[in-house]
Amino acid sequence: MPNQYVILHKPYGVLSQFTPELPGQRTLADFYLPKDLYAAGRLDSDSEGVLLLTDDGIFIKKLLEPGRGHERTYLIQVEGIPTPEAITALARGITIQGYRTLPASARLLEHEPTLPPRDPPIRVRLSIPTSWIELKLTEGKNRQVRRMTAAVGYPTLRLLRTAIGSVKLGELASGQWRELTSVEISSLKSSAPPTPASLTPRLKVHR
Repeated sequence: MPNQYVILHKPYGVLSQFTPELPGQRTLADFYLPKDLYAAGRLDSDSEGVLLLTDDGIFIKKLLEPGRGHERTYLIQVEGIPTPEAITALARGITIQGYRTLPASARLLEHEPTLPPRDPPIRVRLSIPTSWIELKLTEGKNRQVRRMTAAVGYPTLRLLRTAIGSVKLGELASGQWRELTSVEISSLKSSAPPTPASLTPRLKVHR
């Protein structure tokens, strides 16, 4: 039987696992996913967006190997408006908890991205504006993005992962999932940089 490969748009407040740690927690079991899947990596409960799942254990191990450097793309709403110096620091690498992050791609977005409101909404302080950063990393340490923005003085309010390698969130609504295309699977299995893709196909999605 062939392996299964799935992308889920993980909502805010959902654990990246099928079993709750405390009563009342939402988990991946809430989304009617195919049987015997495991998350290929993690996305924190308070983060949203791309989560890959599969029953291919070898694929999971290779995907998470640091040397493969699959690019992860994030949209981050932060408190305040970062200075050019702060954006440069995020791109060059900063030290957090005794570890220096690898060089990344970072830019301040000119316009707020078109996204549905988060449920629950972010906390807003009327006296402090918010802004959005796009950050592309080739590593994924625990709560790294939040620690990076905090280290340069701009706490994260909302965090959405929009892509892993060539697999993009596209038009998947929160809580929906679809199977990966053969092109997406091949790209992830390769150690080569992501290929420009047709990789946000209009495929059947599931609620």
